[in-house]
Amino acid sequence: MTGRQIAQKLHDRFGPWLIESLPDDLHPRVHIAAEHWRAVAEFLRQDPELDFDWLSCLTAVDYLAQGKLAGVYDLYSTTHGHEFAVKVIVDRQTAKIPSVMDLWPAADWHEREAFDLMGIVFDGHTDLRRILLPDDWEGYPLRKDYVFPASYQGIPGTYEKDGQVKTEPSPATK
Repeated sequence: MTGRQIAQKLHDRFGPWLIESLPDDLHPRVHIAAEHWRAVAEFLRQDPELDFDWLSCLTAVDYLAQGKLAGVYDLYSTTHGHEFAVKVIVDRQTAKIPSVMDLWPAADWHEREAFDLMGIVFDGHTDLRRILLPDDWEGYPLRKDYVFPASYQGIPGTYEKDGQVKTEPSPATK
């Protein structure tokens, strides 16, 4: 199926839930709110015409100016050879998305990474904990307003600005 056909099938089934549909984009996708993600995910996985049996990537995006985060799910059907993405939009302050690790086992580690680095909580995940950073790390380093610490457990932190290495806390990016 083409991106347009997939988007139309989703529109026919979930029309009012779709925030935006971009089937002709270089990254064909629809945008939905988190409260509808689980039903849409089950449909994408179980509908025989779609049969998205592989989660190739789950990443997160920070829309600081809009006060939103997004989980971006890139899906592929090994049966049909088509691909499509779903962007699940959440509020930055209460960033929660239903887990889909039971539908796509690869979501297990992908969700943990998005939790660890962006602070998105995946409701229903069976082992949601940090995967890259130590348990006592404060904050979410891939958020645009993250302030890099001057040190961690006595180890100085550095960052680069204007070609110079700095050791004080990083400024929050606006």
